[in-house]
Amino acid sequence: MNLKPSENTKIYGMENFFNEIVGLYNHKKMPNKILLSGKRGSGKSTLAYHLINYILSKGEEFKYDSDNFTINPENKSFKLLQNNSHPNFYLIDLLTEKKNIDVAQIREMITYTNMSTFNNQARFILIDNIEHLNKNSVNALLKIIEEPNDNVFFILINNNEKNILPTLKSRCLIFKINFTFEESMNICNKILNENILDNINYDLINYYNSPGEIINLINFSKEKSINLNDYDISSFISLIIKNNYYKKDKLVKSLLINFIELFFLKQYRLTDRKNSLLNFYHKFIQKIYNTERFNLDDESLFLEFKSKLL
Repeated sequence: MNLKPSENTKIYGMENFFNEIVGLYNHKKMPNKILLSGKRGSGKSTLAYHLINYILSKGEEFKYDSDNFTINPENKSFKLLQNNSHPNFYLIDLLTEKKNIDVAQIREMITYTNMSTFNNQARFILIDNIEHLNKNSVNALLKIIEEPNDNVFFILINNNEKNILPTLKSRCLIFKINFTFEESMNICNKILNENILDNINYDLINYYNSPGEIINLINFSKEKSINLNDYDISSFISLIIKNNYYKKDKLVKSLLINFIELFFLKQYRLTDRKNSLLNFYHKFIQKIYNTERFNLDDESLFLEFKSKLL
């Protein structure tokens, strides 16, 4: 199952958000700054691409199907957005080799918005992972969104609300996207066309996971021929650490960290030594943060966790 937002032809669980924002646009009331906020994997970026496609594909032969919330693969704008080549679209995201979205990326976008366009359609600036904007890039962004050019709309995607400056949040119309566990399960079942709870040991179920995170787990298990019914949370974490799967794939590393947090949560409910466990948990989370921030090797960190708690 493909999870690349620009290639997803259908949205799930986002229909009400889609209708609300489209309604604002059709009544000429959509602000030029929208913030989609929620857990990673909830479908925020996919929603953004569908909103943009709805507007840009008007008048095309295969325009957006707003009754079924789907994009026809022959849709011209869909193909251009996939290749990041639509003249009315500009994407900013965290580059693979970078820790932050730097000011140079924002300045390049500003140059784009100041260019004349050959059509009268709206132009969209999609900025994903805005929690990775550094101070200089935020300041540069604030200047352009304060006084944007006509018919230019900014859609910002955020996965961690704590890391966003209030000055940026206060200038946007915010849509908070959260799913209950039941909603996430229903979305996954629709996407995969199966009852995923039949294929996962209940001990691995994390009630805080987003649909995208759950599907990443399913995809990982299929790729490695892992039967998720054969593992509880401890043995699954051990499997990932033992085989160094987290070193080869950022999504797998994210899965590992999620499962470690779930492990701590379940142990906290069982143990009488809650203070001791909490202290270890907070130290461990801080070490994870430091390895990310300073680009340190995390093998010893995960091995320490495995030796002390598993």
